[in-house]
Amino acid sequence: MTTQTSKSDKTVIITGGNKGLGYYCAKAIATLDPNSHVIIASRNQNQAALSVKRLIAQTGNKSIEALMLDLASTTSIRTFVKEFAAGVGAASPKENRPPLRAIVCNAGIQVVTGTTYTEDGFETTFAVNHLGHFLLVNLLLKHLISPARVVFVTSGTHFPNDQPNQTLSMPSPEYRNAKLLAFPDLASTQKEEDAYTIGRRRYTTSKLCNILCAYELSHRLQSQGYSTQQCPITVNTFDPGLMPGTGIIRDYDLIKRFAWTFLLPGFRLFAPYVNTPHKSGKDLAKLILDTELAGVTGKYFVGLRQVPSSEESYDQNKAVELWETSAELVKLTPNETILRRCSPPQASPESIAD
Repeated sequence: MTTQTSKSDKTVIITGGNKGLGYYCAKAIATLDPNSHVIIASRNQNQAALSVKRLIAQTGNKSIEALMLDLASTTSIRTFVKEFAAGVGAASPKENRPPLRAIVCNAGIQVVTGTTYTEDGFETTFAVNHLGHFLLVNLLLKHLISPARVVFVTSGTHFPNDQPNQTLSMPSPEYRNAKLLAFPDLASTQKEEDAYTIGRRRYTTSKLCNILCAYELSHRLQSQGYSTQQCPITVNTFDPGLMPGTGIIRDYDLIKRFAWTFLLPGFRLFAPYVNTPHKSGKDLAKLILDTELAGVTGKYFVGLRQVPSSEESYDQNKAVELWETSAELVKLTPNETILRRCSPPQASPESIAD
């Protein structure tokens, strides 16, 4: 990490910024802060290139580019960071690219038609939604120039489904340990659930992991002296609400996709938790740009309201275990990140067996 306070220009990296929430976040940042340089990090380069052209046309900000990033591949993530550091893909020389001051961990996936695995052998939902962003942020920390901000996009579905915060009746998250999330076949006992329920539960659990990870990152940056009052690196989480019409349920069946695309948007008229990607994208951008949030860290935002997250999301033992196990899974080496490792809490025999 480098400290620099003399320039206001910034580079913002947005994962999954080629459509939906990420696209409208990129649009808002490029519009509200014309000095910003926006990088759309996406695995679909054709779509990302079209999105960049649209964003430039809509905002008048020509400092927008796309870089290849597949969060399901640790090789792709490491290549992305190397290419970013080397200035690959930049429209201007590396030294003219504004300093990296913000990372928006937005991309996500739901797999509800059966268990799939990435090329690294991890369960796909956990790999993309958590492990990929965990590795990406750790690799980028040494390139961040404070003051800087990191935002993890999460969901109200991280709450247990018997609480009013859980507006979608999704299965409650189930966190036992990170290794079982990466390799579910290791569990000695399996719940009698269909693929649809299992996939949705994996999604809600991954959203809980996003919050556990964000809070632990905020803690480590502060406790290890990398984030200070004078030069902060803030880490927060963002719940955009329900956004019908986005591609998050692309693995669902035809009837559910039809309802998601054409029926649920009508609920925006009377349900405050139902939003458009445009509105939520603007709120997400404000978490990156709002000067009043310059020192706010380790918090959970629903839109622009700072509220408590679930009780489980504050479990420090789970946060440490998730962090340390994730580092082992992605083979994060000491020279790849600025943060020191620590010993994870001892797992109970039940959590290992189950």
